[in-house]
Amino acid sequence: MQHSFTEAPRDASLYNEDLAPVPVGKRDWGWFELFNVWANDVQSLFGYTLAASLFLTYGLNGWTVFAGIVLAGFIVMGLVNLIGKPSVRYGIPFPVMARASMGVRGANFPALIRAVVAIFWYGVQTYFASTALALAMVALIGTQGPPVFLGLSAIEWIAFLAVWSFQIALFWNGIDPIVGFLNFAGPFVYAVMVALAVMIWIEAGNDLWRELGTIFRGTGSYQGSQLGAFAAVVGTMIAYFSAVVINFGDFSRFVRSEHEMRKGNLLGLPINIAFFSLIALIVTAGTVAIWGEALTNPTAIIARIDSLPLTLLAAATFFAATVGINLVANFIPPAYDLANLMPSRINFRVAGIITSAYALVIGGLWVSTISQIGILGFVNTLGAVLAPVYGIIITDFYLVKSGNLDVDQLFSAARDGPYFYSNGWNMAAIVSFILPAIFSVLTVWVPMLSTLSGFAWVIGAGFGGVFYWAIAKR
Repeated sequence: MQHSFTEAPRDASLYNEDLAPVPVGKRDWGWFELFNVWANDVQSLFGYTLAASLFLTYGLNGWTVFAGIVLAGFIVMGLVNLIGKPSVRYGIPFPVMARASMGVRGANFPALIRAVVAIFWYGVQTYFASTALALAMVALIGTQGPPVFLGLSAIEWIAFLAVWSFQIALFWNGIDPIVGFLNFAGPFVYAVMVALAVMIWIEAGNDLWRELGTIFRGTGSYQGSQLGAFAAVVGTMIAYFSAVVINFGDFSRFVRSEHEMRKGNLLGLPINIAFFSLIALIVTAGTVAIWGEALTNPTAIIARIDSLPLTLLAAATFFAATVGINLVANFIPPAYDLANLMPSRINFRVAGIITSAYALVIGGLWVSTISQIGILGFVNTLGAVLAPVYGIIITDFYLVKSGNLDVDQLFSAARDGPYFYSNGWNMAAIVSFILPAIFSVLTVWVPMLSTLSGFAWVIGAGFGGVFYWAIAKR
């Protein structure tokens, strides 16, 4: 049974127009928009480097690595189909969906953690996007100049502030300009990457096939078992997408139907990942054939080619790719999560300004301070903490509530409401969260568990769901 949103009394501490269910008539995303969400997530500089590196790191047969990457894509697709379905049905974002299992107040806990993690990475990625713009400026001017403040040159500061301002301009008018940019950036980056692969192919000639053959045969240099190496490839790719998985409802709430969501996820995850990985593999093999070494960083490849037109095109590509993933993984999530904390005072615009303000500080301090003090462990710890929340939400929706929600009550603070639980907190969810969260955090900090780090998110989510089901049944 599907509940529609009515004009029932809403608590001001739980409701604003940005958190409200998207009316069916305004859900205009199809598979293409969803495909571009994933395309922008995959096509970042880090995503390219990761895909290329996986073929080289373990010395496995290339087909084995390729199979591991595609399998990870199917697993992530399954995870997001599960958590995306209720948001397609009811038009609600992740923090509102979390109220059903965590409680109308308890949902603030995972929302706040997700917001902190995303805001940190938003600032860092804003800086990295600015390096693409700085690359173009230096190519045109011919010199960068010395650092003038916090380790950045004048050109780097101009580029950083320009990217920061550009992103503010994108979100100021709501979700539509963001979708427009994503729909442009996804195909644009793909077109340039395919063109780069063709250029490398032409330059390398028949030597490309020799190097591809070498990679696909593998070197057998991995010290552990073949199965362990395969599992590491799968786990690494799953871990890469885990940040977007939990808040996928922030995107699926705009999709017209579950069929469109599933089609967009199929094309955007396993198929998209397979094609992009193939491009990365061709380019990497080509760099070995041309320069005698495997270059997995696109910026290093562009530097070797030494062409002004190509440098400018590459800078535009890196800029579009980095801003794209920043909006998908690090802007939209905190915008809704912060709004969930104080809906009567924080809407999408205000949340965007808060996110951008912190990003200005984090990105500006990245080179001189933050990158030097090892804060990544702290951020990764917060990310690990979120893993059990996924399992709890999925178990609660599909097994405990049989796939049905009373949407009106998600915006109600009435003490007798079904999602108020104990003072707004579902203690069954909190108890189920604690032990799996501790395990996930230990994989970040305990060297003995580091081999599980790629699967820590999946294990934490699984245990969170199992514990919650056991307690909820009682």
